[in-house]
Amino acid sequence: MSGKTVNSAILLLVLGNAMALISDVFIKLMEPGAPILQFAFLRCLITLVFLVPLARKIDRNNLFSGIKVHAIRAHVHLVGLLCMIVALSNLPLATANAVFYAAPILVMVFSVVIFRESLSPLSVLAVFSGFAGIIVILRPVEFNWAVVAALGSALTLAINAVMVRKLPKGQSTVHKLFLNYLLVIPAAGLLAIWEWQQGATWHPEILFTAAASAFFILGYNITVLLAYRQVDANLVTSAEYTGLIWAVAIGWIWFNEVPDWWFLVGSLMVVVPLVMIGLNQRRKSPPRGFNPATRDDQQAATAKA
Repeated sequence: MSGKTVNSAILLLVLGNAMALISDVFIKLMEPGAPILQFAFLRCLITLVFLVPLARKIDRNNLFSGIKVHAIRAHVHLVGLLCMIVALSNLPLATANAVFYAAPILVMVFSVVIFRESLSPLSVLAVFSGFAGIIVILRPVEFNWAVVAALGSALTLAINAVMVRKLPKGQSTVHKLFLNYLLVIPAAGLLAIWEWQQGATWHPEILFTAAASAFFILGYNITVLLAYRQVDANLVTSAEYTGLIWAVAIGWIWFNEVPDWWFLVGSLMVVVPLVMIGLNQRRKSPPRGFNPATRDDQQAATAKA
């Protein structure tokens, strides 16, 4: 699975999204009342440690290039991580992940508002169908703080994806990830200390949960890196949406969360237009196109919290 062919890249993305869902499972398995700020700090710290063996991918001569944008993205990432923890702890696994798929829809909206891009008719359909699909999945009668947290997580993913354009060109994905976790450590550490001062007890199992979650989400990011390195993103990006299939399967088998028709219809309203956009781009793509700078931005935009 080198990622050098379309089929191997698709397989990498399918496996990568499965790893991302396993990371979600570890978060969901945390006991009620677990110190989530301590968990967030430990996961960020452990992920940073996991990135050390990949240090050769970091441009040490320009380590802090684009530091302001990196700092903003890092703290947006922390907010998104905390929102994700709340959402996964209180919503069915598949429902939370379905809401997370609002992120690419929000990216399209932000691209129009911020960069004055124009949307194709299919993209407009994806925006309206996606938002309608989220409403169908959640249904107003089930709107609560966990839902707000899931939407908040999607929002932060979209903000970080859009801000990738403001980062220095040529920085590797490892470089971006390293700075993201390095710059967030102080704020995450202060929040963890504050939580401890408020009386939150230390749960030893949090260390294992944070390490496992960090390992699998980093595994996801590495598969994204390998998949998009030599294959155009628009040829394989639709494989990302297999994450929702993994969420339904794992939620059903592991947590006995049987999806209802509202969820199925809403998920199709979100995912199908996005897949259609990917397939449409694939038809328009030259057969052997290669743009390393653009692809690296796509990798960073796809990387999850």
